[in-house]
Amino acid sequence: MSELDRPLSPHLQIYRWYLTMALSILHRASGLVLAAGLLLLTWWLTALARGPEAFATVRAAIDNPLGGLVLFGFTLATFYHMANGVRHLLWDLGYGLEKEEAYRSGLVVLAFTGVATLVVWLAILLF
Repeated sequence: MSELDRPLSPHLQIYRWYLTMALSILHRASGLVLAAGLLLLTWWLTALARGPEAFATVRAAIDNPLGGLVLFGFTLATFYHMANGVRHLLWDLGYGLEKEEAYRSGLVVLAFTGVATLVVWLAILLF
């Protein structure tokens, strides 16, 4: 059988996007963001241990608009990954597996992520 006769595997252009599918992909992406954020946290902690000059370098990187955007993204990824992880744990226990429940819990995850991120950043900016 030649390679041309073999059927193609379905891919993302064939599937219709669903909220649960997008949230699953975002869960994996947020895990990658959190792993990269751990490198930044390590940089911050080692600079803190190395002294004021090293810490000033890290502080300069954080205290600009791009650094603020990175920290905002890290906060967003943290809350999303946490909320969606709880959702997956509930699924593992057998709760919320129906189609409508999965969709509704996805909306709850997105709402929680947005509200929690905004509350944290408003607290940072106001206090």
